[in-house]
Amino acid sequence: MTRPAGLHPPGPPGESSTRQVAGGRPLVGTIEVPGDKSISHRALLLAALAEGTSTITGLSDGDDVARTAAAVTALGATVDRSGHVVTVHGGRSLLRAPVDAIDLGNSGTGMRLLAGVAATVPGATLLTGDDSLRGRPMDRVAEPLRQMGAEVTGRGDRCLPPITIIGGGLHGIEYTPPMASAQVKSAILLAGTDADGETVVHEPVATRTHTEEMLAAAGADITVDQAGTGRIVRVRRCALRAGSFTVAGDPSQAAFWIVGGSIVPGSRVTVAGIHLGAERIGFIGVLRRMGAVIEVDESSRGFGSVTTRTSPLTGTVVEAAEISSLDEVPILAVAATAAEGQTVFRDVGELRVKESDRLSGTVDLVGAFGGRAEVVGDDLVVTGSASPLRPGRVDARGDHRMAMAAAIAAAACPTPADVTTVAGWDSVATSYPRFADDLQRLRSGAVGGR
Repeated sequence: MTRPAGLHPPGPPGESSTRQVAGGRPLVGTIEVPGDKSISHRALLLAALAEGTSTITGLSDGDDVARTAAAVTALGATVDRSGHVVTVHGGRSLLRAPVDAIDLGNSGTGMRLLAGVAATVPGATLLTGDDSLRGRPMDRVAEPLRQMGAEVTGRGDRCLPPITIIGGGLHGIEYTPPMASAQVKSAILLAGTDADGETVVHEPVATRTHTEEMLAAAGADITVDQAGTGRIVRVRRCALRAGSFTVAGDPSQAAFWIVGGSIVPGSRVTVAGIHLGAERIGFIGVLRRMGAVIEVDESSRGFGSVTTRTSPLTGTVVEAAEISSLDEVPILAVAATAAEGQTVFRDVGELRVKESDRLSGTVDLVGAFGGRAEVVGDDLVVTGSASPLRPGRVDARGDHRMAMAAAIAAAACPTPADVTTVAGWDSVATSYPRFADDLQRLRSGAVGGR
């Protein structure tokens, strides 16, 4: 059997979650990444709430979004997929609290957004997930939903999953989330579409606006006002109308290839058809500040392509507000490892409660490739390697973003003999099942697609 250059099959039985990635080959070509995961979750939930039949084109094919599709089915909506088109027949008249627990796997976004929907459904809905998700706090959505009249219970003070939501009989509230979180905002707004009175969310720092924009497109009674660096969002009880959703490519997945195109010697990479919302592409500004050569070609519908080529990078200071979800910190830390000088990521303590402890995991990731990293309070400080990245062994800790960041760092090592072992590779299926195939396409100079 001939093995693709640079990518090797998983290890022997018992190591099925291990993958080896070699360096020494440029990344060249044009690809499309999976549909935006954040938009995909929201499209499914809004389609389930809207009366009638909705269609979704370009839905993410990752396991996280598949769990949300199964969840809305468990609540009473009908979901059918034919090729790239998903059809959802929904409406509040169809939704019922499910008899069995809804298993959201590794999807924190799915659980937090679904909690907002479940709060509108009379009866008890039980939400659970895998070991990682059961360790992630849900108090940040539980507190406002309780204020709205839902009963939300979980384990301990942080409301760890499994969580039970007894919904119905909601009333509007005025709420300021204690942290910048599009997920918390979205859970409150989704619940607010079936609450008495007005629900108001004050955002001191603006987060991604997918939920507001998609609610408005579905006919929701919603208004958004700027307030300094943030926004005030108001929603009132309303019926949502069915419609069509088109999901652009996920910029947080594109970030891996954009960094790869910047640090892997001899590379030129174009990622086509991605979402270019301002709150989603802050990482591009960070990379440009570091010296990356990046061209953005935006279409009239907010879709566009991003092209990057290899360039020397230098360290910078990254404020958390630039990348409000913090999803791109691990791959930006890889860029910082390949850069000259020091890069400081400020106020990124939230990384401790992602799919894994990404703060300590990123320190280990940087060290595995020859850089230095340390945590100072809630800041992450990365000092780039003075020489080319070296191969190592990385434990992704079951976290998809850590695994993919490790693969890009491995590809940036100088020779084909530099082989990095990435443990926990199976986690990539939660968001980007064909990542390894796309990496191989770029290494071979081929053009791929969704």
